[in-house]
Amino acid sequence: MDFTFTEEQKILRDEVIRFAQKELNEGIVERDRAQEFDRSLWEKCGEMGLQGLPVPEEYGGIGADPLTTAVVLEALGYGCRDGGLVFGICAHILACVVPVVKHGTDDQKQRYLPGLSDGSMIAVNGISEPGSGSDAFAMQTHAVARDGGFVLNGTKTFSSNGPVADLAVVYAVTDPGKGYHGGITAFLVESDTPGYTRGQKFEKMGLRTCPIGELILEDVFVPEENVIGGVGGGGPIFAQSMEWERACLVASHVGAMERLLEDAVQYARERKASGQPIGRFQAVAHRLADSKVRLEASRLLTYQAASKLDRDRKVGLDASIAKLFVSEAFVDSSMDAIRTLGGYGFMAEYEAERALRDSVGGTLYSGTNDIQRNIIARWLGLKTSE
Repeated sequence: MDFTFTEEQKILRDEVIRFAQKELNEGIVERDRAQEFDRSLWEKCGEMGLQGLPVPEEYGGIGADPLTTAVVLEALGYGCRDGGLVFGICAHILACVVPVVKHGTDDQKQRYLPGLSDGSMIAVNGISEPGSGSDAFAMQTHAVARDGGFVLNGTKTFSSNGPVADLAVVYAVTDPGKGYHGGITAFLVESDTPGYTRGQKFEKMGLRTCPIGELILEDVFVPEENVIGGVGGGGPIFAQSMEWERACLVASHVGAMERLLEDAVQYARERKASGQPIGRFQAVAHRLADSKVRLEASRLLTYQAASKLDRDRKVGLDASIAKLFVSEAFVDSSMDAIRTLGGYGFMAEYEAERALRDSVGGTLYSGTNDIQRNIIARWLGLKTSE
């Protein structure tokens, strides 16, 4: 497939890189150490239109197609060294904004998409629970119909952006007898709704500038007009959002991998040992060559998956392959960057160690990589035990 950039994609990509390098990187070491989310940076990204990438222009977005969305998120991952901020934006777009764009009513789109696009609102996806993570549809949160709406009860956990979100896309059981096909419903829940509480905020190994926590729902009344995609339609909506997340979120990893490789190559050219640049040692050169191979393979897999979103029935397979390969390549390339930098790579001020900590999360979120292998195996016609 030909993934040559259009002139519009080139311009948008270059603009995002310049913006991110200029506006988003100052103070990242300190923010990471303090696990601090900076809303002003979120708002700057909103002014650039990043949070509204796939949102139609009539609702305040850029109206980018899936491949262009991936290209721009790659540029953001390259230019922005704040992996937590990048991840938070991706989670907002792919798991929250996309369901509204694809399945929301016109009223929902008019009410929420402008704010979700311009940075004035932050969204959180409420799917994982203490007893159900990658097995998402084993959820216990339930919704009971009552007086023109539904009453929700349950607890969501590991909710990215949860501690600061203004709007939650919450999935709940509305018909226990039906499960995925007709038993799950998606709701838009505003954070000031009575009974909606932001629970504890978790400390994390990486992605520290993206706050993650619990969402507690105690007799939360949600009117019928805040149901997304109809009662019982939540399963396919969530599945589609995961296809978008697996295909496009890893694009930001590709950008980060390219930046890490450039930093490592520059260091290998300048750092000397035994009177010569360390890049002349085969052990170092081959390590960086492997990183280059992983980078280019990751980019192609990501673009292929993103290009099939919304138009190919088999995109679920491509999205799982991309998510699996790229997330593990990101871990490997982060380790290789640290090995190349040596002791400096172990130091916080050189930032490679933060990239490694951030990369580990990619093997877990959007469905663990063990789950991705199961999905791929099922596409091959193999029955696997979860």
